Amino acid sequence: MTHRLLTPPDIRQLAERLNIRPTKALGQNFVHDGGTVRAIAAAAEVGRGDVVLEVGPGLGSLTLALLHTGAAVSAIELDSVLAEALDATVARFAPEAAGRFAVRHADALDLTGPGDLARPESCEGELAPVALVANLPYNVAVPIIVTALGALPSLTHVVVMVQAEVGERIAAEPGSRIYGIPSVKIQWYGGARRLRTVGRRVFWPVPNVDSVVVGITRRREPLGDECLREATFAVVDAAFAQRRKTLRAALARWAGSAVEAERLLRAAGIDPSARGEALRIEDFRAIALARGA
Repeated sequence: MTHRLLTPPDIRQLAERLNIRPTKALGQNFVHDGGTVRAIAAAAEVGRGDVVLEVGPGLGSLTLALLHTGAAVSAIELDSVLAEALDATVARFAPEAAGRFAVRHADALDLTGPGDLARPESCEGELAPVALVANLPYNVAVPIIVTALGALPSLTHVVVMVQAEVGERIAAEPGSRIYGIPSVKIQWYGGARRLRTVGRRVFWPVPNVDSVVVGITRRREPLGDECLREATFAVVDAAFAQRRKTLRAALARWAGSAVEAERLLRAAGIDPSARGEALRIEDFRAIALARGA
């Protein structure tokens, strides 16, 4: 049998056989449009010899498109029923690629390193995925991206399909009304850009919102170690907890007092009357360093 992608009838038949009823709690909206998954796989720019981390493969639509590129796919699936069915789906629709696929039933938010990943038979040596590619639920999209980038230094880029509002926030620039914690924390690892809009009808069931595909390219040089990252993120969280306030006021509790917050801000070269939405990750890093992180 030649390699082919899942069609809408395939999706429904698989779901019926597995007794899958998509739930809002898990953000389960299965993509069934071949053009969409091909475009996402193409945007990932992966091919033979590459390893891709796919989070939440679901019924396997995007998985098959990724395997079609020649890359190996290491998948993490939270739903045990879906996880157990994926090997059979790959064997049925892409038998020649079965050795390039492996899946682990786990929570991607628990990812700590390459040792937590499923290893495809075709992979030798250290498992080092170069790309994270996924269709992610809106409520865990940013934590999953941040967790994966932190746990897997080999990841050079990310291509994810997310709810439009989430994607816009991830790619937002300083000064934007929607610029906030997701925008800044993603900047620690790299630059984000919006790649394309995805309509609602490529999913089953049809969601109530549109989606976008977002690309993230990792920085060539990291901004700091894990301790500095945590310290910087603490500043980000404090600054946006009261985003209408000036940084002098918003960071008062974090610094110990408004006076100390102003001292640290001036030491970092930041105007105390500015607000969090005006700052980039480098500015928040400078504040953390001024405190001695």
